[in-house]
Amino acid sequence: MFHKEGNKIILITFIIVIASFLLVDNFIAITWLRVLLMVTLLVFLGLILQFFRNPKRNTVLNNNQVVSPVDGKVVVIEEVFEKEFFKEKRLQVSVFMSPINVHVTRYPIGGNVIFSKYHPGKYLVAWHPKASEENERTTVVVENETYGKVLHRQIAGALAKRIVNYAKAGDTAVQGGESGFIKFGSRVDLFLPLNTKIKVELNQKVRGGESIIAEVNE
Repeated sequence: MFHKEGNKIILITFIIVIASFLLVDNFIAITWLRVLLMVTLLVFLGLILQFFRNPKRNTVLNNNQVVSPVDGKVVVIEEVFEKEFFKEKRLQVSVFMSPINVHVTRYPIGGNVIFSKYHPGKYLVAWHPKASEENERTTVVVENETYGKVLHRQIAGALAKRIVNYAKAGDTAVQGGESGFIKFGSRVDLFLPLNTKIKVELNQKVRGGESIIAEVNE
């Protein structure tokens, strides 16, 4: 199953690959070179298809927990001052996505979308310290009665030139449901209440909509 954001790119890629196959087959006489070019075209097609895959995820709905919004690796767990919405200290958990990860962004908690804003910006590498404030990004805040307010921020990387954000203020968010898509390498930051109990470690691999990032600290 492929994500709708990839439909146009996948179609164009198929056309290019088929046209290139015909050209290679008709105009390249050297057998080893013809085979090499065809294999390269198939690998390219495979990379595009795997990037836009959209596997089904089984989210266990739980208002006491925050699930990972994306697939990837946890690269930041620290207390920071969140400047845009909360304007106070929060726990930040960041997940980095490589080009081979699924790039669907999912709601970390269920509730009401109370804030959604797009920011144009630079394309620094996603792990750059200033990427969260200077890169192209979107900020979404969801609130529910159990967990309070949770902010997740899509951040474009050096390769990502387009962030897609479906969340609008006033929407009802379903935990694990799609909130957006980021094309190519990127990262997502989560900003959580200070009394949150973090359930992941640095460099841990997580799955969007399934891995538990944090829970209410009772």
